[in-house]
Amino acid sequence: MVETLRAAGCVFAEEEAELLTAAAEDEAHLADLVARRAAGEPLEHVVGWAEFCGLRMRVGAGAFVPRRRTEFLVHEAVSLGRPDAVVLDLCCGVGALGAAVAAQLGARVELHAADIDPAALEYARLNVAPYGGRVHEGDLYAALPDSLRGRVDLLLVNAPYVPSEEIGLLPAEAREHEPLTSLDGGPDGLDIHRRVAAGALPWLAPGGRLLIETSARQSPRTASALSAAGLAVRAATSEELYATLAIGTRAA
Repeated sequence: MVETLRAAGCVFAEEEAELLTAAAEDEAHLADLVARRAAGEPLEHVVGWAEFCGLRMRVGAGAFVPRRRTEFLVHEAVSLGRPDAVVLDLCCGVGALGAAVAAQLGARVELHAADIDPAALEYARLNVAPYGGRVHEGDLYAALPDSLRGRVDLLLVNAPYVPSEEIGLLPAEAREHEPLTSLDGGPDGLDIHRRVAAGALPWLAPGGRLLIETSARQSPRTASALSAAGLAVRAATSEELYATLAIGTRAA
């Protein structure tokens, strides 16, 4: 098994073999899992989960796999939150951000997650359920109930920010197995960032914060979009995780 995985280009073949073995129901199932992984399917899709902030998040075929660098957004959100915060994970994918923040802030959090992709939301429902999370399907803020207007304390966003012309440079696992809508951010990568920023203010509570993952190169333009929307903006970075955030705050 290890030789098969290594020949397919899996750098951590021994560790992956252990995970595949643990996920298999029997020998025939194991052979199928190994074949899928050797064919280039993401390991997380094959085993059905991804580790994120010490939690197992359910994922599967056609879903965006949470990245380790996005744990920085969780860390920053938790540092700004409070136990009874209203948390919205917008463009939630499988709901990993919201679930991780709720897990750390505690049971009093009111958690909402929204996305336009119904396949991703099937996994999001599983991931946010332990925290009483509610899932909404639709295009950005159009998905949300009016009861959330002016109440969101933490608005978490990991929207696509890869420029369209750079999609071909992504690893094959992402290009071939994750939905394009979770990767392609338009000509400069920031189409969704601008839409999120423009619509955020009516949903944020006084003093509420919008945390959005971006790149070091794109962060000035993401910050400009938040500032133009009436938010006070600062940047946050993690050299360890190669992560960059723009954080916008509504006036109290």
